[in-house]
Amino acid sequence: MGMDLSGQRISSLQSTARRVQSAEFVGQSGAFQSIVETIETIAFRKSSVIISGETGTGKEMVARQIHARSNRAEQRFVPVDCTALNGNILESQLFGHVKGSFTGAVTDTVGFFRAADGGTIFLDEIGELELDLQVKLLRVLQESSVTPVGATKSCPIDVRVICATNRDLKQMIRDGTFRTDLYFRLNIVTLEVPPLRDRCEDVPMLCKHYLEKQAALYNEPVKKLFPETERILKSYDWPGNVRELANVIEHAHISSKTDTIEPSALPPDVLTGDIVLAMQREEFLSFEQLEKQLVTRALQQTHGRKMAAARLLKMDHRKLGRLVEQFDIQHSWK
Repeated sequence: MGMDLSGQRISSLQSTARRVQSAEFVGQSGAFQSIVETIETIAFRKSSVIISGETGTGKEMVARQIHARSNRAEQRFVPVDCTALNGNILESQLFGHVKGSFTGAVTDTVGFFRAADGGTIFLDEIGELELDLQVKLLRVLQESSVTPVGATKSCPIDVRVICATNRDLKQMIRDGTFRTDLYFRLNIVTLEVPPLRDRCEDVPMLCKHYLEKQAALYNEPVKKLFPETERILKSYDWPGNVRELANVIEHAHISSKTDTIEPSALPPDVLTGDIVLAMQREEFLSFEQLEKQLVTRALQQTHGRKMAAARLLKMDHRKLGRLVEQFDIQHSWK
């Protein structure tokens, strides 16, 4: 019996999800599945794409998956960091140059665009391009050809352009720092990658993925998260998003002396995350309230072990004992 179109689409989406996860863009939340579906929808189109999202959300991973699902998959994917270079240097890197066109140009170079001919170019942080270079980029997109620096003859190219930014390009247009015509040329499809705090249900799966990577790296058994550790990680705000989570898991893997990662193995910034959120919810927390919360949280993470809690807080254990008595902190630690 043949599969109907809806069945084909579900199968295709599941297949895409597996490919995406193999590239470390891992998740099962509705937000993640929405990204997977968008990738499936736009991959075989030639349209340019703007991927927006905070730093560390995985914008390049999404771009690579779009390329991998397209009919350009066998050709090159060329990533370009627009923050790394500027002015004439970036123009030469993007479009190439001919020998002798400027001091130091000892040979001809093809540039990123011609290197990506037939494939995909990924312009990361497109909002960092200077205005004069934006004009030249627009001309390349309009004419589907590049003119190397110092050359008089243009070279035709067939390149799909995917851009990424963590800036508000519309606001930049209002501020006069980003060209309207370039924005509309690039903004055929917009894909927003949500921050990790908006898909916290993906955190356990991501943690498992990064713990498996650490285990393979050190040829060790895969470590697991203590339930309280997982709760803390799910409730943390993740300003650095997936990239920060990967670093936190690496830190915890190295810091943990057992096969189960307890909260005390997490970096201090993550451990105090709940307190920061509490401060954001309330108009004011006194120093005494904040100090009591810190001591209570440290004792929770160390299961009531005062010496360990003192080390976590980087304070003398005798002072910690006095604070426990002062605040009358009582709990049946488990």
